[in-house]
Amino acid sequence: MQKIKITGGVRLKGEVKISGAKNAALPIMAASLLTSSECIIHNVPMLMDVVTMGKLISHLGADVRGAGESNTVSINAKGINRYDAPYDLVKTMRASVLVLGPLAVRCGEVRVSLPGGCAIGARPINLHLMGLEKMGADIKIEHGYVELKAKRLKGAKIYLDTTTVTGTENIMMAASLAKGTTIIENAACEPEVADLANFLNKMGAKVSGAGTDVIEIEGVDSLCGAEYSVMPDRIEAGTYAAASAITKGDVLIKGCAPKNLDAVIQKLRGTGVEITEGADTLRVKRTGRIAASDVKTLPYPGFPTDMQAQFMTLMSIADGMSVITETIFL
Repeated sequence: MQKIKITGGVRLKGEVKISGAKNAALPIMAASLLTSSECIIHNVPMLMDVVTMGKLISHLGADVRGAGESNTVSINAKGINRYDAPYDLVKTMRASVLVLGPLAVRCGEVRVSLPGGCAIGARPINLHLMGLEKMGADIKIEHGYVELKAKRLKGAKIYLDTTTVTGTENIMMAASLAKGTTIIENAACEPEVADLANFLNKMGAKVSGAGTDVIEIEGVDSLCGAEYSVMPDRIEAGTYAAASAITKGDVLIKGCAPKNLDAVIQKLRGTGVEITEGADTLRVKRTGRIAASDVKTLPYPGFPTDMQAQFMTLMSIADGMSVITETIFL
């Protein structure tokens, strides 16, 4: 698509169903590499990143069906016969690095290109590598590739200097099949991390504490296949909520998880937007003027950086001055 034409001035009104969360679906797809049995994943969004992850997992020798074509993706990694993630696949998607942990414990050898994808800010993977090294992996970086070799990884106590979602997920997946117990301190608390933990536990893993800053994983000898439904996308839900507020709309957002949007909901209410919460719905209605409000982006459960632009747009029509402070990408 070369051009998008937008005719403005329209009040949004009606209902909208929220898709599955991309940032939960991608690590769950990567986690399917931990077992030789079939995994069936529902509520997967039909996005290019999902297609890319499917191609990467297929490249490794797994049978992947439905990625980017259906909301249900099946992955059978029984036939894995490669352990390399080449640059041509990894360059387009930063989340490709999520195969590092699963392949480390499944194959004992990994060669993964340094990730590309989103260019906002610095996103090094040094904490991923530090965690895997503490678990016994031998790692070197040559010619733009991370090369890892390991016998069976061993549990370790790992403190993450800064909060990293994909780093927490990579270490958590590797620890699921490591020998002994792994404790991750200053772990990411995002709901997507907890969703991955729920999937791993359904496969037979022993993960506790996900959703808090301390996660404990007791390694097991093997994992089985599982059928699982991905959590709803909280950023998509928040975006529709902001759009309703901006257009003086009245929108019922269905199939969402309001509990994962507390910071966004509180900020919107503070501007004068009416929000009614249900078990899995949000009704967002605006009838009056928008009041100015300051916001600072923070790791979960703080205000998400991926909602910063939408809130900034809302503040452009607010009465008064707003200050938006970005702390995640500097």
